[in-house]
Amino acid sequence: MTTFKKEQHIYFIGIGGISMSGLAEILVDRGCRVSGTDIKESPVTKHLEEQGIHINYGHRKENITDDVDLVVYTAAIHPDNPELAAAGEKGIPLMDRAHLLGEIMGEYANSIAVAGTHGKTTTTSMVSEILLAAETDPTITVGGILPTIGSNLKIGHSPFFVAEACEYFDSFLQFAPKVGVILNVESDHLDYFEDLAHIRRSFHAFAQRVPADGALIINQEIENVAELTENLHCVAETFGMAEGATWQAKNIIHETDGTNTFDVYYKGDFFGSIHLNVPGDHNIMNALASIAAAHYLGISAADCRKGLLHFGGTDRRFQRKGEKNGIQVIDDYAHHPTEIRAALAAAKKVEHNTTWCVFQPHTYSRTKFLFDEFGESFTDADEIIIADIFAAREALDESITAAMLAERVASAGKSARYVGDFDAIRSYLEAHCKDGDLLMTVGAGDVFKIGEAFLKS
Repeated sequence: MTTFKKEQHIYFIGIGGISMSGLAEILVDRGCRVSGTDIKESPVTKHLEEQGIHINYGHRKENITDDVDLVVYTAAIHPDNPELAAAGEKGIPLMDRAHLLGEIMGEYANSIAVAGTHGKTTTTSMVSEILLAAETDPTITVGGILPTIGSNLKIGHSPFFVAEACEYFDSFLQFAPKVGVILNVESDHLDYFEDLAHIRRSFHAFAQRVPADGALIINQEIENVAELTENLHCVAETFGMAEGATWQAKNIIHETDGTNTFDVYYKGDFFGSIHLNVPGDHNIMNALASIAAAHYLGISAADCRKGLLHFGGTDRRFQRKGEKNGIQVIDDYAHHPTEIRAALAAAKKVEHNTTWCVFQPHTYSRTKFLFDEFGESFTDADEIIIADIFAAREALDESITAAMLAERVASAGKSARYVGDFDAIRSYLEAHCKDGDLLMTVGAGDVFKIGEAFLKS
């Protein structure tokens, strides 16, 4: 366990990232001296500078000065990064982001780590709302903007801590939370994992990191869930909609405005009625997981109900952006086939006419590895437009294109077309969307800009 001392100088490479920025602020609150680097200025870096954090723009070896005590970096930083190399040459200790988050998490008696292929940000936000409703003064670090706190971070001063636990590069194996949550386990990040079996082994290893006095909260519907709950030190509680789940949702009502009402049963006994202001069965599952996690730490049914009633979604998770000429515009971060199906199924429950889906694939590797799954994931959309692939951290791969994906979606019997340019997409939508339609922008890149431009035009 690392001791973070006052006046210790900690340098973050990639400090503008949503997780890195939160960790930087936590250390500033503890009296550490924090500085860092990012590629360019952003609202996040401006906020950090307002907290007294010095930020360099552009990665240069000269930024790593002799007074730096620790350098923190993310998995996205390449080994040949000049700052990382300079720290190595100077003998300055290095720590990756996940390790730092695990060290901080270990200092809280009531920590919750939310893992899963999908739904981490939403469920972490739901847990946060419950803990806030219970007035526990939690520390929160989430992968999106939670409107209630106006940020991705809240620094509390209590034993309660909640954070996302990402499986990419096995980052979540640095954590040992009091309560671990596994929402789902599917194929993703296949540029790191060998196959689904490798992914399942990692999630089982995460479950084994929960201590004996803790609990694993896991989705009953995961295939062969017993394999993931064997040889654990802690208790395991399942959640789902079918009989046999420790936490079960019953009497579900989907309202035409997209909201949900359902009853929760715990070990067969009535726990409470919940109203959710966000649509979709997947959000009912996320709510069940958040209730189970909070309950294990002593939170009441009344506070669970109050917190979830207040939850209105997070930034880029089925986010209602506005309406123009009777056309609803919704943005969603979905970038995996299962997430796309869930988002479109949720949209189907909102009263409207035609569903338009503008999808921006995220990374060449994910598009290639899950090509056929993507091709079959737009069942609940009427009109699909595929934008150019958002490369993110990857170099150009000409063996896979957005046009190829559009053809694959069309081969499944859908009305799909490739329109790569954002301005051209906006023009097409303006010419074809009609009063009563619903327009969804979908993807983890910058596809949201299309909806925003459509609303302003």
